[in-house]
Amino acid sequence: MQVPTELIIYGVIFVAVLAMVQGIYLVAFGKSISMNGKVNRRLELLEKGGGREQVLEQLRKEMTQHMKSQSIPLYSILAAKAQKANIAFTPAQLIMLMGFVSFVAFIGLTVGTTVEAPVRLLVSIAMGIGGVYFWINKKATTRMKMIEEQLPEAVELMVRSLRVGHPFSSAVSIVAKEVADPLGSEMGIIADEAAYGRDMGETLKAMAERLDMQDLRFLAVAVTIQQQSGGNLAEILDGLAKVIRSRFRLFRRVAAITAEAKWSGKLLSGFPILALIVINLIQPNYFDDVIGTPIFIPACLVVAAFLVANLLVMRALVDIKV
Repeated sequence: MQVPTELIIYGVIFVAVLAMVQGIYLVAFGKSISMNGKVNRRLELLEKGGGREQVLEQLRKEMTQHMKSQSIPLYSILAAKAQKANIAFTPAQLIMLMGFVSFVAFIGLTVGTTVEAPVRLLVSIAMGIGGVYFWINKKATTRMKMIEEQLPEAVELMVRSLRVGHPFSSAVSIVAKEVADPLGSEMGIIADEAAYGRDMGETLKAMAERLDMQDLRFLAVAVTIQQQSGGNLAEILDGLAKVIRSRFRLFRRVAAITAEAKWSGKLLSGFPILALIVINLIQPNYFDDVIGTPIFIPACLVVAAFLVANLLVMRALVDIKV
């Protein structure tokens, strides 16, 4: 029993699909979608000559277009992640992208493998959808982590602005200019919407719900309460910044404590597969005596089920709610 060459080809094609998706995205939008620049995307669009209203409309469309397309078949599994990742592609473009990379994967499977056409078709579709989902999920995770890290500094910048006499709307505008993406453009949209007359607390609440972030909900609630009942907003936000930093440190501490258990679960689930590959490389005929028995396939399915169950149980054990 030798390791099928097709499996290696499948892995290579899947990695190529991921690289292709990222390459297409960079070619389409270039540096304008980078989150590592000193100037956030909103300011960059304004510097290129775009009007404030035009830039606001473009960014709002990008940040809300995915949740409005959840009714599209198969796209609902991507909508929430694409919303958090703020993918600049429209839903239609993402669907076309999945179709294109599925077609490329089908061509690669046709050239590199000898499996039947229906199998190649199913595998290529799974690679197209799975590759785009994996790419979006990674970008969403990265973006949300960056916002969580930027938020305490942004709130403290608001506090300093309020203490020197600026109104809260001006404090938000300062954050939009001084903070890099992804939070900079998000705050810029809030500042622009407030300038056009939308309630600041309502805008913050909408952003918190769109990003599904608890710390932003705290900020929205604090601003709303201060608007309704008054009080020293600078002191409120200063306390909120300390709470956010404490929560962030606690999250990091929990992640460090549970890291060993997480990797143990992954190792325990992946080691049998690795051992199977090594055995087949060292002695390809090791399973020839039992591969033809009626119980071989059911036994393999049972082992696979136990591996998946082990991974799920280990993940549940270390999923500590803070």
